[in-house]
Amino acid sequence: MDDIVTLRHVLRESRTLAIVGLSADWYRPSYFAAKYMQEKGYRIIPVNPKYPEILGEKCYPDLQSIPVRVDLVDVFRKPADCVPIAEAAVAIGAKFLWLQIGVVNEAAKEIAERAGLTVIMDRCVKIEFARLFGGLNWMGVNTGVISSHRPQ
Repeated sequence: MDDIVTLRHVLRESRTLAIVGLSADWYRPSYFAAKYMQEKGYRIIPVNPKYPEILGEKCYPDLQSIPVRVDLVDVFRKPADCVPIAEAAVAIGAKFLWLQIGVVNEAAKEIAERAGLTVIMDRCVKIEFARLFGGLNWMGVNTGVISSHRPQ
């Protein structure tokens, strides 16, 4: 589902975002998107076994370890990793599964939708929030600073 009404609904109904694959490196897209959403009032829960804390929030090794209710599971992982993440999102009672730009997995979508989750694929929460609720500008969209490639 990627129509404007659905996207607005998902972003309005979500207050707690578990971000799977969130990096602590400031130049990574996941960090930039999470920081932006945190600044917009969303509770960010990092999910990455590599770090103890990101953006001032305790980091968890997996979705099942999170002790609070999660509204939206935002995935910054390769498509092949998404099926177990979708299963975990269902298991923890999330309402929404969001696969970031370039992340498309039909099997994960089917698992989540069959359990009643709304699924968004191949879109960025930061870009969609800015586009639908104001704030979309060239800052952070085409600066050449934010890239999916590691710096040399």
